[in-house]
Amino acid sequence: MHSHSRFLDLYVILTVILVAAGCQTTATSAPNATAAPATAVSNATAAPTAAVAPVTIHILTQDQAGMKPAEIDQIARDFEALNPGIKVSMEYVGYDAIHDKIVTAMAANPPGYDASMIDVIWPDEFIKAGYLLDVTNRITPEMKTGIFPASWNGVTRGGKVYGMPWLMDVKYFMYNKDILAKAGIANPPATWEELVTQAKTIKDKSLVEFPINWSWNQKEGVVCDFTALLFGNGGAFLDASGKPIFNNDKGVQVLTWMKQTIDEGISNPSAVSSDEGAVEASFLAGKAAFAVNWMNQYADSNNPASSQIVGNAAFAPMPVFAAGAAAGIKSASVDGSSSFAIMATSPYKDQVWKFLVYLTSNEIQMKFSAEMLPIWQNDFSGALLTELEGKTPTNPVTVPAFLAQFPYANERPTVPYYNEGSAALQLAIQEALTGVKSPKDALDAAAAKWVELAG
Repeated sequence: MHSHSRFLDLYVILTVILVAAGCQTTATSAPNATAAPATAVSNATAAPTAAVAPVTIHILTQDQAGMKPAEIDQIARDFEALNPGIKVSMEYVGYDAIHDKIVTAMAANPPGYDASMIDVIWPDEFIKAGYLLDVTNRITPEMKTGIFPASWNGVTRGGKVYGMPWLMDVKYFMYNKDILAKAGIANPPATWEELVTQAKTIKDKSLVEFPINWSWNQKEGVVCDFTALLFGNGGAFLDASGKPIFNNDKGVQVLTWMKQTIDEGISNPSAVSSDEGAVEASFLAGKAAFAVNWMNQYADSNNPASSQIVGNAAFAPMPVFAAGAAAGIKSASVDGSSSFAIMATSPYKDQVWKFLVYLTSNEIQMKFSAEMLPIWQNDFSGALLTELEGKTPTNPVTVPAFLAQFPYANERPTVPYYNEGSAALQLAIQEALTGVKSPKDALDAAAAKWVELAG
């Protein structure tokens, strides 16, 4: 789960590899049998070699966005059927646990994981630490030209590629059509000021108590929401020299607005302890008129097993502040794309790469496109677009929404100290939202920490 706007610049490789005897093993992988020594039975014959045990590769990813774990498990089983020498062991954790699990796993050699999902904000830190394998020479021309150029940005540094793009995502603004209709509101808000006005109308009619919930707990999700709001106010994280400027007037105005919406009962006060899952839960229960969340929420909203608002969720462009609109900003969101990277010390680099190529192939991404849309740009035009829109009941809605919103996705800073810097910003926002500090004092403290981290 990103300071330049990312515009839409939007093969399956399957071979069968027999694992050679004597491959390396990790402490958590099934060991390979060694070849039996050649024994002279006669001048023309030798003893047969023992069977080679499959190699087990360990992959870490999140369970919050993109494909559901059950879908990835199915992909892994299908891959194993095609590649009997490779077993895939998937581990799913919450997004906020992944970074530290990678760091811990890389302390061992071989590492605890052979590959992991990598957020767009981590490559600089991990490349500097030597965690990620340079896969530049593994990228085929078909991959390079077929996948959205924007997807490569997240794993390319200094002309080298350190991962395989997997998910192109952005936070979306969704609303409940039924609630807005009952409130007499014809169109969703185009600005955050309009959202406040509409929310007050919805509250006055007692349609919901808190019209919007947010993922404002002290985790990365709040930085994602702050990013969308900051850029929608004409702000930015860093200036041209790399100095933090999120604590200037534009940033303070945003954080002040966030606090006011809680104080006025527009935003659910539970937002300060909520993540994206809680945002989805309140929206799907019909307890919120608006939501800012990742694409998978839309598919979930149309699942009768978990949603009370089937057919009532809709997308609208992410609003901006009135000042941003006046400056020509049409929409502003945050890039939440991710990739898979191979750990540099994995003993199974070739086997892992083969699985990642399969996982990110056009065929697989088209098949499992309900939760996340393909990274392959040809799928969004001509006959392939028609095929994509027909893959799931929700694709005719999510595909246009993606094409409309992704051009307005903004990056969180790609700096080696991002993880520590984000933690400081998360704390600052939490302190402001809970009244411990003023928005200005909180952001000033975070900015000072960023300067310290940058050295």
